[in-house]
Formats: sequence, structure tokens, C-alpha cells
Amino acid sequence: MQLHNITLGFIVNPYSGVGGALAMKGSDGLRDTIINDNIPLTSPPRVRQALELLLPYKAQIHFKTANDLMGQALLEEYGFHYSVVYQAGKPCSSDDTANAAVTMSEQGCDLLLFAGGDGTARDIAKHLSYSQPVLGIPAGVKIHSGVYGLTPSASAKVVINMIEQGLVSLVEADVMDIDEVAFRQGRVKAKCYSQLQIPSDLKYIQSVKMSGIESEELVLMDIAAHVVEELEDDVRYIMGSGSTVAAVMTELGLDNTLLGVDVIENGELLASDCTSGQLLELFEPNKTKLVITLIGGQGHIFGRGNQQLSPQLIQKLGRENIIIVATKTKLNHLQGKALVCDTSDSELDKQLSGFYPVITGYHDQVMYPVANPE
Repeated sequence: MQLHNITLGFIVNPYSGVGGALAMKGSDGLRDTIINDNIPLTSPPRVRQALELLLPYKAQIHFKTANDLMGQALLEEYGFHYSVVYQAGKPCSSDDTANAAVTMSEQGCDLLLFAGGDGTARDIAKHLSYSQPVLGIPAGVKIHSGVYGLTPSASAKVVINMIEQGLVSLVEADVMDIDEVAFRQGRVKAKCYSQLQIPSDLKYIQSVKMSGIESEELVLMDIAAHVVEELEDDVRYIMGSGSTVAAVMTELGLDNTLLGVDVIENGELLASDCTSGQLLELFEPNKTKLVITLIGGQGHIFGRGNQQLSPQLIQKLGRENIIIVATKTKLNHLQGKALVCDTSDSELDKQLSGFYPVITGYHDQVMYPVANPE
């Protein structure tokens, strides 16, 4: 096998991930606390997992990196060939991350490999040219962005595939983040800040905007982030049963009735495990929407496991206020069969038939048919 040489930009956010162990839901703004309290760093062990897999390819890799904890220390530990092309401050900062990325790209690297979380990805993307391919080693508390491998080892395997196979295609991936201050207060607001290019390898890359192998947990996170971003102020949302809708409630930091129906508004839980009568009482004309997923093995959106959603309620809502969420895996299991409405009102079932946008990921939707039972 002919192996290909590769030049890697290499940036480590040494403080990434520490906030998780501290129950801080992230590490943004904690640098001074980490340093002053001498808290053990958690990102270097994650990076080591990736570097250990790259050791057999030491002769094919040259790293361009930043000094000390931002890359040099780990590369020296493993004996890789490297050049220090950026001098970071002590301690290093988010500006150092952004500036180091630009420097390495300008000096030429085939792939910019970096370790951190969503905040690090935002720093990387801040001034970096879109044409520079990047790949993240997940080391942060929150990893909503699609620029990361599924695991540190998976990121390394993408690099190995480039060394062994040569050319790879590039795909666009979203750089996402949430407001950590709000998150620590139980409110979640995920947002897409930009896009970067990543080497395409569907087995190992986190992004779910591409068709391919899905990691259900990551897909549910992406779906939830999309729904949370779209929630409107002063609109009442009826949250249906099932694990996909439950992921949205988890993203909001709200208790959820997995097999029941809840109601939320402005990020707060109004009612849990509602009956059909309670849902009718809570309905507000022109200010109520429904979030549902597929229930049952036959693709039912109404009539299986969510009979609390009565025909009267659904009629009041109207199909334009029905939001359907599902993973592509669940849709594929239907083998082309339409989603099913079985509301006990045949005329309503007919009215609900047609194509609906189904949210299958972050800013990722498919059109899928709904048909009334024959």
C-alpha cells in the first residue's frame, strides 16, 4: 500500500471539557478558575487517544502547531515531527486559538486538526478561510457542531484514511454552539454560527446532515437543537410522546413524560402528562403548535400511543401547526410507506394527508407523505 504524506495543523484547547466534571455544562469563561484552583485538565487524555492511533504513521505526518499546552507538549511526548509556527500567551486564550488557526492555514496544511468543544470550533471558524479543511477531536462538554469525529479515535481514523487512500471528498459541516450562561440556568438556545469543510467519512464524522450511518444519540441532539432554535416566544407547544420529542425536552432542561403529552411555553413546563380534556382547555387559537414523532412500527403519527391528541384538538390545530420530527433511520425502516393518521375521524385523516417537512437533523429536513388508512 502506498502511504501519502500529510501536513497537519494541530491545535489543542487545553482547558476544554473541564467544566463537565464541575457540573458547569461547559468550560467557557472558566480558564482562570481552572488555573487558580489547579484543576486537572481533561482534554489532553482525549487527544492522546487520537495521537496513539497515529503513531504507526509517524513517518508520513508533519505537524504545524502552537507552543506548550496548545499542541507542542503532546507532540513532543509522542515523538512526532513538528514545527512550532505560533507562540501563544501564557495562559493561552480563545484569541490564540483563532490566530493560530489562521497562521497554520496561511503557512500551508492539508488538514487543520484541533481538539476542543463547540466554543473552540467557533474560535477556529472566526477568521479561517472556508477553503481550509478542518477536523475536530471531541474534547469539550458540549459537542453540537458537525465538524467533530464521533470519538477521538474516530477523528484519528479519518486522518489515517487520508494517509492510506489519498484524495477524499469534502463536505460542509455546521459550527454550532449554545449560550452557556443560559444553559446553566436551564435554558438552551443552540445556534449555527458558520460552516467549515471537513473530510467526508460517514462512519466517523458526527454531522448528520449527510446521508449515511447515523448515531442515534447525536441525531436526536441535532433534531432537538433545530426544534429549540425554532421555538417562538408566546407560542404554546404541545409535546407528544416518544424518545425523539423527549430529546427536545431534555435539550430545554425540562422534565418529560416519555409516554405522555406535555405542554410548554417560553421555555417553561406548563402541564405534564395531560389528558385529552386538559389539552383542549390549554389550547389557544392561533398560538398553539404540536411537536410529534412516529409512534408504533407502522409509522403512525396519530392513533398509536398518543390518543390524548383527540380529533377535536387536531382539527383546531390545523396541519400547518403540526411539527414532525424523526430520524432518517426510522423513516428508512418504513421502506417508502407513508406516515399514518388514525385519529378515529376518517374525514380528518383525509384532511391531514399530503407531504410534510420532517425534521431529521439540525437544519436538515425531508419531505415525507402522510396518508390516511385505506
